[in-house]
Amino acid sequence: MDWTRVLEIHPGVTAVIGGGGKTALLRTLGEELSETGGSVLLCTTTRIFPFDDLPCVTEAEEDALLAAREKSGLICTGTLLENGKLTVPAVPMARLAALFDYVLVEADGSAHRPMKAHAPHEPVIPMEAMQTICVVGASGFGCPIQEAAHRPERYAELAGAAETEVVTPEIAAAVLRAEKLHRRVLINQAELAIEEAKKLAELLDCPAVAGSLLLGEIF
Repeated sequence: MDWTRVLEIHPGVTAVIGGGGKTALLRTLGEELSETGGSVLLCTTTRIFPFDDLPCVTEAEEDALLAAREKSGLICTGTLLENGKLTVPAVPMARLAALFDYVLVEADGSAHRPMKAHAPHEPVIPMEAMQTICVVGASGFGCPIQEAAHRPERYAELAGAAETEVVTPEIAAAVLRAEKLHRRVLINQAELAIEEAKKLAELLDCPAVAGSLLLGEIF
């Protein structure tokens, strides 16, 4: 599956927010883009673990990034924390965008929940981002909001529902429409709830696709 084409990824900075599948999307897009000959950087404005099997630059100097770029078309970078995670790179985002053809940024956290509502300080979308993709995990459909969503109280408030209500396409669409933080939506894990995922894509007033990063399919 050509996710780069489906999601219309262009050179520059792309931010990924939302729930289940953000890290998988970054890795998938990074591999596809690097295969076309572009230089691709994966990073975060929050906290992520380094990507397995990818060169990872934790130094603060641009020279280290340039040296890694010469050896590999796909690398990650960030400031290394004591727990082994990466946080915001020391090199400013504007400079990263100048050094690499594509910069893919995980700009949100969801505590491993498939769906997410945002606190006032979230998500941390860089001002250089040309596109923001929101990921929704279809595994949350049919589950109570309090189980499916990170920040369930906020999710329920935006949906006009109780935290004990199960997530439906209509509820998920209400939250996404209320927040208006994205330009495009990927409903991931669609193989787990195909009809609900398709329905959500139909309800949204922005480009949306229901698919599975794991299976490499669009539904």
